[in-house]
Amino acid sequence: MRTIDFTRDAAQPIERFASVAAASLLVGAGTGVTRVHTVYFDAGGEIGAHAAGFDQLFLVVAGAGWAAGADGVRVPLTAGRGAVFAKGERHAKGSEVGMTAIMIQLEALDPDVGARA
Repeated sequence: MRTIDFTRDAAQPIERFASVAAASLLVGAGTGVTRVHTVYFDAGGEIGAHAAGFDQLFLVVAGAGWAAGADGVRVPLTAGRGAVFAKGERHAKGSEVGMTAIMIQLEALDPDVGARA
């Protein structure tokens, strides 16, 4: 077994997509182009609108914030809630109070697999 540090202090600032007060830490990757990040948003932080480079799961684990799709409508998210974005989908994320999320990027995602289990 190996333990990992995915605390806020280990993360690097996100400087793309007109992001403000947001940081990310890549915590794993797999075959078939899979990447796992911990994303930290300070109060008022956001990742600006951009096209998703991969299918993406965005899972809030602490705090509260929002996610917006191509229409720009901010949907509130709290711990235990998340969003799914398709590759190429324009989207943004942020928080007024601070939020931590796990972001999983995959080459191909089946977001309905849980519903069939």
